[in-house]
Amino acid sequence: MPTPITTERVRFPSGSNTLVGDLYRPVDAAEVGPAVVVTGSWTTVKEQMAGLYARRLAAEGLSTLAFDFTGYGQSQGELRDLEDPAQKAADIAAAVGYLTTRADVDAGRIGALAVCASSGYTAANAADDPRVASIAFVAPWLHDPELVKPYYGGDEGVAARLRAGEAARAGYEATGEVDYVPAVSSTDELAAMFGPWDYYLNPDRGAIPEWGGRFAVMAWPGWLTYDAVSVASRLTQPVQIVHSHEGAVPEGTERFYAQLSGPKDIVWTEGEQFDFYDQPAQVDAAIDAVRAHFERTL
Repeated sequence: MPTPITTERVRFPSGSNTLVGDLYRPVDAAEVGPAVVVTGSWTTVKEQMAGLYARRLAAEGLSTLAFDFTGYGQSQGELRDLEDPAQKAADIAAAVGYLTTRADVDAGRIGALAVCASSGYTAANAADDPRVASIAFVAPWLHDPELVKPYYGGDEGVAARLRAGEAARAGYEATGEVDYVPAVSSTDELAAMFGPWDYYLNPDRGAIPEWGGRFAVMAWPGWLTYDAVSVASRLTQPVQIVHSHEGAVPEGTERFYAQLSGPKDIVWTEGEQFDFYDQPAQVDAAIDAVRAHFERTL
């Protein structure tokens, strides 16, 4: 049976901003024990898949922290809803740092769980952050500038988005105005994710009031040129991956996994990318593997 959990609203600094998170703890947690930072897909807030996985892991006996990145949700940040890989990696470091200050967390037993796009940010931080003792990725989106092209219309589609991003950045620097497009749309081809993606369009799933649902156009260059795959060779922590060949960028996961030099395991299961965000079969399979991994390594 799942363990009852408690929820604590927490705040901690990342640079000059204050981030807001939810700390979940099993009611029967040890006085001092391990904890895991949990992060979700790009553009999202803590109440979406990050919060779901954080609660599920807490019910399995682990303290967890889900939080809003800089400029998202309830966290501070002048630029709102800007997908900034470097800033998000720094925010993960700040979340890890916060956990080390808590009297109920063993600072030598901190893990990180990333779902989808935050996998790259989590890996980037962990490569330089020895405080992260163990890592798990669920349905990771791990791309480099070549792997990303088929998902955005090939060379032409990527070039168009890069131009739009550069123009939006110039406009912001000239006027202070941020150009946004929908994060997801089934009708607007300029949306960051164009298609009938039910998770983000369905209020019973991810289309919740807390989510901004928009994408700052000037984020395109940083996203499209990001290289999450090459980071793998610098990771030394134990790594668990759960993914599906029907999910996002499986080629990136395969290359990433091949470059890992430390203890590693990968579970290939079934399901489309968005199934891993909230569907019981995929979430249950992921939680089983992730829980066992952290029990072994934290």
